[in-house]
Amino acid sequence: MGTGSDVTIEASDLTLVWGDLRSAADDIRLSRSTLRTIKGNLFWAFAYNIAAIPLAALGVVNPLIVDAARAFSSVFVVSSSLWLHRISPPTTPNLPTPG
Repeated sequence: MGTGSDVTIEASDLTLVWGDLRSAADDIRLSRSTLRTIKGNLFWAFAYNIAAIPLAALGVVNPLIVDAARAFSSVFVVSSSLWLHRISPPTTPNLPTPG
């Protein structure tokens, strides 16, 4: 059936792998930045689709230009997501080596 710790891990909002509570602040900061990045990416993706696709359908803008801008939009989403690497990783405690 498993152990009670499996149920606890699934039910928790934050699971600490190490016994150090200082890493919880780093984890919360990373999760907030991740959520902010996701919301920003969704906003710009929807804003692009709402603006550019009707312009291309009406013939105001060349569809090839709109398609190139859509590809740039994808690059923008990926590059903004890569900014999460600038957040310092959580500090891990010094663990004893096995052996």
